[in-house]
Amino acid sequence: MISNPRGRTVAVVQARMGSTRFPGKVVAPISGEPMILRQLARVRRARRVDELVVAVPDSSTDDDLARVCGDADYLVVRGEVDDVLSRFLVAADASNARVIVRITADCPLISPRIIDYVIDSFHSSDADYVSNTLEPTYPDGLDVEVVTSEALHAVASTSVDAAEREHVTLGVYRHPERFTVRNVVDQSGADNSDLRWTVDTPQDLEFVRGIYNLLLPAEPEFEYEDILAVVEQRADLRRDASSGRRNAALDGLDTGAMRHGRGGSA
Repeated sequence: MISNPRGRTVAVVQARMGSTRFPGKVVAPISGEPMILRQLARVRRARRVDELVVAVPDSSTDDDLARVCGDADYLVVRGEVDDVLSRFLVAADASNARVIVRITADCPLISPRIIDYVIDSFHSSDADYVSNTLEPTYPDGLDVEVVTSEALHAVASTSVDAAEREHVTLGVYRHPERFTVRNVVDQSGADNSDLRWTVDTPQDLEFVRGIYNLLLPAEPEFEYEDILAVVEQRADLRRDASSGRRNAALDGLDTGAMRHGRGGSA
């Protein structure tokens, strides 16, 4: 583990069974293991993450999910079903986090290297919030947000906006006059934001299963570039942005203006 200059950095993966579009997807099997465990194993490989926490709703519907994660030796915290922001603060307090890395549990192809890149960009800045999502250049499903726990506590103490309580970081990046907000882009200069690697539908899941079946046997720690190579060679596996919506929290927001308030590119 590498020392993080701005303090203890904890990845919090928000997970639930009750997805509106695809209930139970987080425990759907991928190459013999529940999807959530496949994703958590990838997040755990990020070298800049000091601890990994799974934030699960405090609902009987999610008891099996919490058990699956706990039995695999991941730290699980439980919190309110609809107030996801408060659930993150429970995770922050339980892990003594100064910095929170927010990741959603529908991203089983998440890149450990990109997680580290966004975290490094945060720690080398004075920003309250750094992500690769405000002006995306990576495929949907590689989203990483890094935010100070102080900023999340500040939003939670004042906001009664249901959207800000649900989308966790919305109350930070929609207020660049209050918080310093920055975006990072693909270091190679590529723009693959038209690709869809998240899991919201059974069709998305089949795509991810295909990637794991092709890459996992030979390279268990396959990375972003390995997946890109497969997609370039196998047009039948390609999923693009037209297959689904990317980030509802950004609907109607001028992300360029947000980045150029107190923010910018990190």
